[in-house]
Amino acid sequence: MGGFSLADFFDSLTNVFLLRGALVTIGLTAAGMLGGLIVGLLIALLQGSGSRVLVALAKTHVWFFRGTPLLIQMTMIYSGLPQIGIRFGVIPSAVIALVLNESAYMAEVIRGGFLAVPAGQRDAAQALGLPRLLVLRKVMLPQALRTILPSIGNSVNSLLKATSIASVISMEELMRRSEMLMQVKFDVLEVFAAAAVYYLVLTSLWDRVQARLERRYGRGHIVGR
Repeated sequence: MGGFSLADFFDSLTNVFLLRGALVTIGLTAAGMLGGLIVGLLIALLQGSGSRVLVALAKTHVWFFRGTPLLIQMTMIYSGLPQIGIRFGVIPSAVIALVLNESAYMAEVIRGGFLAVPAGQRDAAQALGLPRLLVLRKVMLPQALRTILPSIGNSVNSLLKATSIASVISMEELMRRSEMLMQVKFDVLEVFAAAAVYYLVLTSLWDRVQARLERRYGRGHIVGR
């Protein structure tokens, strides 16, 4: 227990048990972001639907999931809903909570991207008789993407770290497996230092992916990055 052991740190860093936890973290992040984007897009569209009921429902979703901690949301889904007869396993509970939470943020990001598209372009597309779905897919989304891509990239980084909250419902992602490994090895500093390295590597790799995506989709709009 005296000081920091470099040997124990590298032993933790190369531990297969911890590596598998990192893979689970990647999976949770991908599922949470993909689901968040899909649900967020739907919420953003409802906010611009013109229907008072649908707009109110969309705003309530954003208000609740942005205004309450992810920890409470996840605990309510996993431990609270069974009290009213609705039960989800650990993995579905974690994914549902991440998707619902992320969708509230993505809805606002996407809505902001739509607002950045000149209204004249949408009106011109509609005047040509294009269906609303085609206007959305061919006119609105491609232009909005250039605006919202940096925010989406930052959200991926935040979500990747937020997956650690799933450890409270015994989801064996990187954080939970770090805690389990620490309880066996009693190397608190070394194990969590190794976990920190995994998080840093994952976020750094995503930063590179994000930069390439921004260069590709923002070509002609983003000055050299």
